[in-house]
Amino acid sequence: MATPRDSEPHPDHRIERAREVVRLEAKTIAALEPRLDARFSEACEEVLRCEGHIVVSGMGKAGLIGQKISATLASTGTPSIFLHPGEALHGDLGRIRAKDVVLAISNSGETGELNALVPVARRIGARVIALTGNGNSTLAKLADAVLDYGAVEEACPMKLAPTASTTAILAFGDALAMVVLAERGFDREDYALYHPAGALGRRLMRIEEVMRAGDELPLVKAEQTVSETLITMTKTPGRPGAALIIDGAGVLTGIFTDGDLRRILQGGHREILDAPVSEVMGKDPKSVTSDQLVEEAKRLMQESKVDQLPVVDEAGRAVGLLDVQDLLEIRL
Repeated sequence: MATPRDSEPHPDHRIERAREVVRLEAKTIAALEPRLDARFSEACEEVLRCEGHIVVSGMGKAGLIGQKISATLASTGTPSIFLHPGEALHGDLGRIRAKDVVLAISNSGETGELNALVPVARRIGARVIALTGNGNSTLAKLADAVLDYGAVEEACPMKLAPTASTTAILAFGDALAMVVLAERGFDREDYALYHPAGALGRRLMRIEEVMRAGDELPLVKAEQTVSETLITMTKTPGRPGAALIIDGAGVLTGIFTDGDLRRILQGGHREILDAPVSEVMGKDPKSVTSDQLVEEAKRLMQESKVDQLPVVDEAGRAVGLLDVQDLLEIRL
């Protein structure tokens, strides 16, 4: 029965109770390290050999943690889905294929729905990894590989609610996912591929994905006038803040920016508008190639204190323009 609020413990006691929960869960995590043995390596091998999906399944709190483990696997290069064992027994077992590996999670290893699912999954042809706190359980005996984190003292005052046990499950799941990630050679660019909307994904985009090219690229010959250059910049879709100056072969020879125009007008040199742009352009501008990372371009812009970067090919020909506004649009 709930305790009336007027008899609740002093807030200091609440803090101490919370700290005790953290201490117990930290103790649980620390005790897992010696349990990472040859059986863990066997489970990793099952995942690495899997040609299908890692089908994660578990009931209740174990299932909720299983969903997170499945998501971590999927986002780090290992195809994975979550299958609720109750739903599985009512038709969803059809989601399991012979090339799959089932990661079955149960603290006790005696979850009825899960232990009913596993034999059918094996008849289908799937391999089974048990993730459990009881290496002698029914689930462990049914499995091809066992991840046994051992008996765990729950942080619940009644020692009933899954707390430290779910922490252990999550830690083992993370360890499995990270070891497999390393074995696959999954790197930052692979991670970005699966996280295109995230900050890391945006930083690891290629310049060619965001640069201005084609009709949006303002190209001007070196002999054209400053006025003609301004007209080109104005007529170019997107109104770029710069024009790239090229020679007859399309090789980048300089850049002319809005800042250059302001300096000309502030100096009262309006006659320069009829002069060749080559006389006032910025020579030897910093440039990047289209296969470089956007993150590298941003760093170069900051170091050089410029708002535009020409993009060139291997022969030095101008093929694109990266404007600081382009970086703002992708929230970089």
